[in-house]
Amino acid sequence: MPKTFFITTPIYYPSAKPHVGHLYTNICCDVLARWYRLKGLKVHFSTGTDEHGIKIQRAAIANNKTPKEFVDRMVDFFKELCILYDISYDDFIRTTEERHKKAVYALFKKIKAEGDIYKSTYEGLYCVDCETYYLDKDLVDGLCPFHGKPPVPMKEESYFFKMSKYQKRLIEHIRHSPDFILPASKKKEILNRLSDPLKDLSITRSTFDWGIPYPDDREHVFYVWLDALTNYLTTVGYPAGKYKKFWPADIHVIGNDIFWHHTVIWGSLLMSAKVKLPKSVFVHGFIKANNDLKMSKSLGNVIDPFELIKHYPADSIRYFFVREVPFGFDGSFSEEALIQRHNTELANDLGNLLNRTIVMINSYLDGNLPKKTKDEISKHLDFRKIDAFMEKRELHNALNEIWKFINFANKYINDKEPWNVKDRKELEAILYNLAESLRFIAVLLKPFMPQASKEVASQLGIKDFDKQDFSHLKFGLLKGKVSKPRILFKKIELKVDKPETGGFKMENFVDFGDWKKLDIRVGTIKKAEPHPNADKLVVLHVDIGEAKERQLVAGLRQYYKPEELVGKRVVIFANLNPVNLRGVDSNGMILAAVNNKDVVLLTTDKPINNGARIE
Repeated sequence: MPKTFFITTPIYYPSAKPHVGHLYTNICCDVLARWYRLKGLKVHFSTGTDEHGIKIQRAAIANNKTPKEFVDRMVDFFKELCILYDISYDDFIRTTEERHKKAVYALFKKIKAEGDIYKSTYEGLYCVDCETYYLDKDLVDGLCPFHGKPPVPMKEESYFFKMSKYQKRLIEHIRHSPDFILPASKKKEILNRLSDPLKDLSITRSTFDWGIPYPDDREHVFYVWLDALTNYLTTVGYPAGKYKKFWPADIHVIGNDIFWHHTVIWGSLLMSAKVKLPKSVFVHGFIKANNDLKMSKSLGNVIDPFELIKHYPADSIRYFFVREVPFGFDGSFSEEALIQRHNTELANDLGNLLNRTIVMINSYLDGNLPKKTKDEISKHLDFRKIDAFMEKRELHNALNEIWKFINFANKYINDKEPWNVKDRKELEAILYNLAESLRFIAVLLKPFMPQASKEVASQLGIKDFDKQDFSHLKFGLLKGKVSKPRILFKKIELKVDKPETGGFKMENFVDFGDWKKLDIRVGTIKKAEPHPNADKLVVLHVDIGEAKERQLVAGLRQYYKPEELVGKRVVIFANLNPVNLRGVDSNGMILAAVNNKDVVLLTTDKPINNGARIE
């Protein structure tokens, strides 16, 4: 097993305050960093800011500040974001620091010694926002594929890096290193782009002066990518310091818009300098608004993380993003979905488990934890499976597996009914098992919800919780006295705007474009069985014309026996985000009509193929 783990966020461009996309990246990296610390590894987790370039210079002028004054103020927002959301970075690197300048010069010296630098003139289409030259074929309707703006023609004298020299080596490395680019779909995308001849890279600019001076020509400054990407070496003290201990980085976590730069450009620069490439570059998706549009300032749908935390606990927000958005894929954000997960999974599942356990120990045992007794819970916790999901970067699945154990503990209470147990030893055994299950849960949730896990431990009376790691997932370590019960997560009321009395507003109706977004299909129930953890729910397997039957959970058990549902032709709302209901995944919603206390399934009046869409 390795002894170190080095994880990085991209360094952020501080031309404006951080948005929810920055927050999402930080949270995911923080969860991984905390996880590996709990596994006993020495972790180096770096984040920071990319502070040079013409965009910063222009923003500073617009704010009547020098570039250094401007970035000094903006960096405070990025650091504050980390404080508010418990981001436990080990180093915050700024590209205006002297240590970074030294690392850039050290890397450049090696690249130049390879004969990979020459001077020429560059002419092409340049996007100022992403500071990248594009070919016509890379544009979307003549616009930058990431910023939706027309690139500007630009011609200037520049120093170049012979990136084309490393094309074949890059292709071979990507093909034979399965974890270098993740998810796998991104690997295919890069290899497809590398099927075209790779152009050399312009690495300096002479049209502005806000940057690290080029050592051989003071009319030039280093262009963003050689400057910015080197930060990952700077933060471990390249070419000395902790560099030999931590390099190569285990994982660069980045957004989709910069993964070419972190694989092809960064990879070829490192090859030239004879520095090992990072083990993995992981590309996460975009966070979209609940209307499935990418968040952007121009659309006015950007979520401000500084406003968000005024209304919701940091741990609820952290939990939502990890559980809701599969790491590596696009995901949606809505306050309704956040509130739903907060109320059902955090307040109901976890909060009630803690509250019931602490109340019973206080009521039945005067708050004193019984002595170690027979272990009835450890076999229901599969840590290896959880850890395997984390190793595969499936953070949402790891959380889902932890929640299965939480649901088991809740079911354990319902099955054992401690309030009806007369035998003192049996009662003590039940309550000790519940308390230990909560200690296990608190340790497992440390990376995901650091404050909530501390509160669980505090109510259990654990004094050394900061020192407990995964080696403490052993039954029988808990002793002492619990505290008085405190609410872990208060439920949040979902406020819905109601139409004014006296009539409806037009905005209360959906138009035809909204209707077309709904994917509603006809299907046949092939299998139905009681939900293992909920009396009112039934688990259905429905054929809706897909290669595999769709599993969904429905609240029909008090209206239909499971065997009555098999064979019924039903109508399914098919394009809902997957959710986990009391430990079982649900991928859709069955439509029904409700009249007082009666529920009737919607169906078709004539036979029709499974998968037929409701139009």
